[in-house]
Amino acid sequence: AGVLISPTDLNDYTPIQFDPKGEGKIISQYDMYSIEDAGLLKFDFLGLGNLAIIADAIKEIEKNYGVKLDYDTIPMSDTRTFEMLTRGETTDTFQLNGTGMTKFLMELAPTRVEDINAMVALYRPGPLQFIPEYIRRKNNPDSIKYLDEAMRPILEKTYGILVYQDDLLMMANKLAGYSWTELDKFRKAVGKKIPEEMAKQKEQFINGCVVHSGWEKKKAEELWTWIEPFAAYGFNKAHSVSYGRVAYVTAYLKANYSTEYMTAVLRSEEGEIEKVAVTIKECIRLGIKILPPNVNYSNEHFTIIKKNEKYTQDAIVFGLTTIKNLGSNAVEEIIRQRQQAGKFKNLSDFIRRIEMRSTNKKSLEALTNSGAFDDFIKTDGTRSDMFLNIEDILSFQRQIHDTHAGEMSLFGDLDEVTDLKLRKVEQLSRTETLKLERELLGMYLSGHPLDPWKVILKDRQYNIGKILNDSKQDQNVDFAGIITGVKLMLTKKKDKMAFIQVTDIDNEIEIVVFPKSYELFKDLLVKDTPLIFVGKVSIKNDSGSVEEPKKVRDDGSEAKVYSSRSIILDEVRKI
Repeated sequence: AGVLISPTDLNDYTPIQFDPKGEGKIISQYDMYSIEDAGLLKFDFLGLGNLAIIADAIKEIEKNYGVKLDYDTIPMSDTRTFEMLTRGETTDTFQLNGTGMTKFLMELAPTRVEDINAMVALYRPGPLQFIPEYIRRKNNPDSIKYLDEAMRPILEKTYGILVYQDDLLMMANKLAGYSWTELDKFRKAVGKKIPEEMAKQKEQFINGCVVHSGWEKKKAEELWTWIEPFAAYGFNKAHSVSYGRVAYVTAYLKANYSTEYMTAVLRSEEGEIEKVAVTIKECIRLGIKILPPNVNYSNEHFTIIKKNEKYTQDAIVFGLTTIKNLGSNAVEEIIRQRQQAGKFKNLSDFIRRIEMRSTNKKSLEALTNSGAFDDFIKTDGTRSDMFLNIEDILSFQRQIHDTHAGEMSLFGDLDEVTDLKLRKVEQLSRTETLKLERELLGMYLSGHPLDPWKVILKDRQYNIGKILNDSKQDQNVDFAGIITGVKLMLTKKKDKMAFIQVTDIDNEIEIVVFPKSYELFKDLLVKDTPLIFVGKVSIKNDSGSVEEPKKVRDDGSEAKVYSSRSIILDEVRKI
């Protein structure tokens, strides 16, 4: 796929047609190879959401600190940034997050942006094998060697490791005497991995080194043998450097302006609950306070609340649009009223000021159970009081707005309508309150159903985080968690089995329940139930096979390949 740009009418170069998939797109009738033969180039235009995140964070920084950062002039040698990456704090950075990359960065201890550029280029299937050697050479400069000193100027910045396709082309030019026209053919042969063309290039390269550099043929053949495996993996340097710069800037902003940067990340993730949950966990680790949505402070999206009489530190508050079942009309009306007449004093004040057509039963329940009405707890009662009195609240709403509309109220004139008084009700359990919160926000925010067992969890040998990071294939583990999702399936024999999502306070894992275990424990395997799970670790590699994945390096040492872990359930019991 790509965009074709022609010097004259496109029909001069290719027949065109409408895309059979619809959407009114015009496409070429030639394939990618024929297009090149016809004299046209394909252009790929990449859109990066991270650039929008960076721009958003820069705006927040200027608003909060009066500091106007410029993407193009951000210092590229910031010590705090490199120290943060060396500590492995890579969550929500571009290209640098993920278990495998994070582990390599911690080993590498980057000290310059060129290290990040190289990691971006190398952390892909194929060149991944060169990362341990890159790290070894950076940390042990004495181990850097060149087949010939003429290679030093080309490979010095990558510690003698061939990282970029551009460096390969420079070697062909400087050492084998390729002209720029010949280099383009060399580039195509390498990039397209065409065996016949590579065979021709091998002969030309070796002969070129002999004639142009005066090398012995054996030495030229040794160089070709060294570069040939890389030829299949060479990455474009301009792409790596561009991505590396974006990666560095995201790390710089996180290291130096964490609240503003993480707010921008959260805004970009709205609607993707799993991503938001990961980012919020990272915010909490960074010491950034996260607040539930609030009708007196929240805007449409995630917002920074500066330290004030209510909050002792800067915080990030959920946006109103993140609340499930709350319509856009209600969000707009709440913000408009607050801007025009100030904060809402209590629930009665809120009902009086917000138009009835903007809020119905579902939206009022959503505001209550998400915590958006928590400012009214002192005046109106708990979330349970408001939620379980919802019919009375709706009745009060009708009375107020019927009177506003000039209709006769059972309570007489508007002035005679008293403030809302809620009946005393039996309180919902803490677990039930948190369950409702999770349904509306996608996560537990004001607490966790496992909080009463924190001491027990702390003393257990295993937790989900330890299993995800340190466990082995078929290792027996037991841990505590709460079921957040149950997916039932039928086997080929029509027996029931289940895939269960379980979370503890910090992490989540999938549990596979085969038919025999499901039949034994199905009464316990209910959503929102805290339990102790006993089972065996299952590790799947990229091929999908269930085994401890291994990769042996050229020097015989073992390199770990990071893979997904789940649990095969053996037993379950109540905490």
